[in-house]
Formats: sequence, structure tokens, C-alpha cells
Amino acid sequence: MDRPALEGGKPVRSAPLPFHRPHIGPEEEQAVLEVLRSGWLTRGQKVAAFEARLRAHCGTDQVLALNSCTAALELALLLADVGPGDEVITTAMTFAASANVAVHLGARPVLVDVERDTLNIDPGAVAAAIGPHTRAVVAVDFAGHPAEYDALAPLAAEHGLALVEDAAHALEGRYRGRPVGTLADYTCLSFYANKNLTTGEGGALLASGGRDLERGAVLSLHGMSRNAWNRFGADGSWHYDITEAGYKWNMFDIQAALGLAQMDRLAGAHQRREAIVARYESALGRHPGLELLATREHVRHARHLFMLRLRPGAMRVDRDRVLGALKAEGIGVAVHYRALPEMTFYRERLGCDPERFPVAVAAGREVMSLPLFPTMTDRDVDDVLTALERILAFYQA
Repeated sequence: MDRPALEGGKPVRSAPLPFHRPHIGPEEEQAVLEVLRSGWLTRGQKVAAFEARLRAHCGTDQVLALNSCTAALELALLLADVGPGDEVITTAMTFAASANVAVHLGARPVLVDVERDTLNIDPGAVAAAIGPHTRAVVAVDFAGHPAEYDALAPLAAEHGLALVEDAAHALEGRYRGRPVGTLADYTCLSFYANKNLTTGEGGALLASGGRDLERGAVLSLHGMSRNAWNRFGADGSWHYDITEAGYKWNMFDIQAALGLAQMDRLAGAHQRREAIVARYESALGRHPGLELLATREHVRHARHLFMLRLRPGAMRVDRDRVLGALKAEGIGVAVHYRALPEMTFYRERLGCDPERFPVAVAAGREVMSLPLFPTMTDRDVDDVLTALERILAFYQA
């Protein structure tokens, strides 16, 4: 039998394939250089232009570019008047930021379990968790698959709750033909280094349904009534007021220049990731030891992550051994994510019992993410599949 590299065989790759590589080219380099030469580096015309592109892409009038998706999440809850004593329902299967922002505001995150096929928040579990102190629901579009907003939006409206979409994975996502940014009261985007569109770090907050971001813009710049561009521009004034104790959450022009260049290749990059996913699914979809996440017919998947899970009992080793074996073959892999109830803070400080979240906890122990980025070659994809198939064959039960 062909032995994996971890067991003494020859690695599939001599040069490791990273889990992710940002698609940065001469267009991004030129865009950043223009900003550096302009003499204006902070929030200015490039940020305004990037916000306009996001408005057009997402079909919403309200966009505020920020320094992270985490800032967008916290700002969304602030605008929803979440504070001490309130509760915010969110998913047990997500990165910590989705829940941590509630803690920062003195509120309590209430975790609920997820749907097995998509790992998105379970609307039935949300309904069961709503109580007298619930103020908001934060739904995560897991891996780029939009959550079930036809169930979540009416539920939030019925109980007078703010619905926040954590679309960190889902910029290109669609739900029943509607783009991300129009599905919830507030939508939060991420432009972190490994996202489908990157500004290095960065994020944005979008609002719909009559929600306004004017106060959010003030809060994102220390509570100043005028931002720096207005004060120092040709038509600006030195006079400003501090209306609230705000934050330093603004995006700056260097980031926005990167984002504008990335917007021009967004569609092509998504198309390439779709082609890679199609190859993965064709090769792995019927493997008896694997289970792939579903893509429901009424959504357009943003294809941020390609995830699979090991079927219990199918292998002689656990998921972590398979991850180690893939790395030994020169294949970058990742885990998205360990369920939050298994993390020390949520388990010990917030009293989250992992046994109450069987779907999320099981997924956190079984899932893994394969490389998925638009500059992957067909040979790269071949190497991933060759390495995985070798490992699965060797370790099968």
C-alpha cells in the first residue's frame, strides 16, 4: 500500500502548498503606491470610493468601511442598543468574534446549535432560545453559505429583535437571489488577509430595512461630529464636537485602495473557486469515509471555505492525525472551527455545557478545510486530492 509521508512515504509535494495565498498583483501594488504618493493616507476619497463599490455590489444604500469585521459586529450591536443585562443569540459553530462582541458590551451571548448539513445556525434553536432579555440575533453565513433568512428574519421581527448577519465568509453570497447586505438589519463583512476580498485587515457594516449608519459613522471616529477628511479638506472646518465616547474603528485609504483593486477581480476569483470546488466535490463526494457540507438550491455559495468531515468510525485515526498527515504531504489545511462551548472561556465563565450542542461539538472534532484560493493551479488541486486519497486509503478502518 502507498504509505503516507507521515508513515515514511515520499511526500506528494516538495514545495508546500499553503492553505491560502492572497491574490495580490500589480493592480494592487499600483493602487497602494498612488495613495502613498498622494500625501493622504487615512480615511479619505479612496474609502468613500470603496464604500460606493460595496453599495453597488450589495444593493444597499448604507455602507460604512471599518478596520475589521469585529468592529462591524460590535457597532451593529451598539446601534441595536445592546447593553448590560441583554442577551444576544448566536451560533456555537463560529469564530469567537461573533460572540465576544456581546461580552464587550456587557451582554450575554446565548449559543445555540447548528444544522448538520450546512453548519449554519438552526432557526428552530434560535426560536427556543428567545427570552425576555434577548435583544439581537447574530447569524453566521458559515463557510460562505448564507443562513436561512426566510426563517430568521420573521422570527426577529416577531420578537422585536435586531437581526445581524455575520457575512465575514460570504461577500459573493446570495439567498433566493438577494445579495448579502439586504438579508438582515445589519450585515458585517470581513476583508482579512484570507478572505475572498482582502484589504489586509478591514471590514464593513451595511444596513438595510430603514436602519441608518449616521450614528455608526460618528462612533467609528471617536464620537467626532466631523471626520478628518471633512476637517482637513478644501471645504472643511477645524471646528468639531465630540457627541459620544466613540472608538477608533475607521478604515484608511491604503486599505481601501487594495479593496478597490480587488473588487475588479472579484467575479473572476469566485468563478475560479467554483471550478476548484467542483473538482473537489466530483472526486470526494462519494467517498465512504467523508461527508461534504451541503449547498442548498436557493443559495449562491460564496465559496470561501471548502470543508469536509470524517465519518465517525470510517478511519483508524482521528481528524487531527489526518490533518498532520496532510501537512506531511505538503498540503496546507485548517480547522473551522472548534465549537465555542469547548473553549475555556465559554465553558467555564459562561457555563456553556458542550453536551447541549451535539451537532456543533461533533463537527468541531470532525471537520477540516482544504486549500481554496483562485491562484491554485490544476496541478495544485491534483496534489491535494492525491494526498488525501492516499491518506484515506491507508488509514481506513
